[in-house]
Amino acid sequence: MTAVRFLVSGRVQGVFYRASAREQALLLGLSGYARNLPDGRVEVLASGSAAAIETFERWLWRGPAAARVDAVAREDCAVPDRQGFHTE
Repeated sequence: MTAVRFLVSGRVQGVFYRASAREQALLLGLSGYARNLPDGRVEVLASGSAAAIETFERWLWRGPAAARVDAVAREDCAVPDRQGFHTE
């Protein structure tokens, strides 16, 4: 199992980015969370298979229709002890 923390920049708050990310993560069998940051970015933590995370990262670059993604920073991290995928 792999875990990755993503920081997504652009117009990603107020456009259902977190809810859409949750839907995609659950479809891919990933655990983690998506939350808004005070600086306008969205932080996403995802854990699961490497292949599912790669697919998820490609989706993060697109996001939902109303979003405009400018950048996605990726950082490997320790696998969290949590089940499901939540928005915070």
